[in-house]
Amino acid sequence: MRRWEHGWRLGLRIVLALVVALFFAFPIYWLALMSVKPPEDVFAYPPVWVPSAFDLSGYVALFRDGDVWAVWNSLVTAGASTVIAMILGTLAAYGIVRYRTGGDNLTIWIISQRMIPPICVAFPIFLLFVSLGLVDTFIGLIMLYTAFNLPYVIWMMRGYIQDIPPELEQSALVDGLSRWAVIIKVIIPMARGGFFATAVFTFIFAWNDFLFALVLTRSEVVTYPVQVTGYFGSQSTFWSQIGAMSMLGVLPMMLVVATMQRFIVRGMSMGAVKG
Repeated sequence: MRRWEHGWRLGLRIVLALVVALFFAFPIYWLALMSVKPPEDVFAYPPVWVPSAFDLSGYVALFRDGDVWAVWNSLVTAGASTVIAMILGTLAAYGIVRYRTGGDNLTIWIISQRMIPPICVAFPIFLLFVSLGLVDTFIGLIMLYTAFNLPYVIWMMRGYIQDIPPELEQSALVDGLSRWAVIIKVIIPMARGGFFATAVFTFIFAWNDFLFALVLTRSEVVTYPVQVTGYFGSQSTFWSQIGAMSMLGVLPMMLVVATMQRFIVRGMSMGAVKG
């Protein structure tokens, strides 16, 4: 009886897991389908679940017109801002934890800056960037994404560093390591799971940004989310280009998450169990 009950529960869990997986995978499948459908299948009713033929004209148009560079622009801005934010945020979090910089209220103030709605500061930032000549430049977007992601990085890394016993650092200092060497050889390896998890989410935040990229770019540094909206028009909508660009934009995220999955799971569970 117990064996039958255990098998029934296991089977139910597998079915539920498959249903949830299909639910979340369906949008990816539909985007991939739309990117290779011929025009007659795109507008067919009822919907065509398997295309009658594979049409790659959407991908060809992206490379022919140079629109694919929008994905590269997103990779550069999101990647560079993530690296800078992780370096500065980790150092700031270390100073807050070990030296109590700013007292008990600084971290609350820091994370409160991340809660500011972007629409509230988009216009002032635009005016500032115009005066500094940073509109439609990589430097401008990287600086902006770094500033907006720093509070999140500091808050997250602060929690991970707090879980590391200070005695490990003291032992390393006694052995002759400098404070910088302690951060590189002790702190970061000990908080590796949280470090990579924070980096992945920081990268995703910058990658998905639409408002600031829309306001602060024109033609040279147009990012992937802004480029996708360019295919929607009042007279016609280029569905094949939308599907192709969406797939090119989703693939880097899928690769990043698949590569860092074990670090993400470990990082999200760090500090969950005490004692």
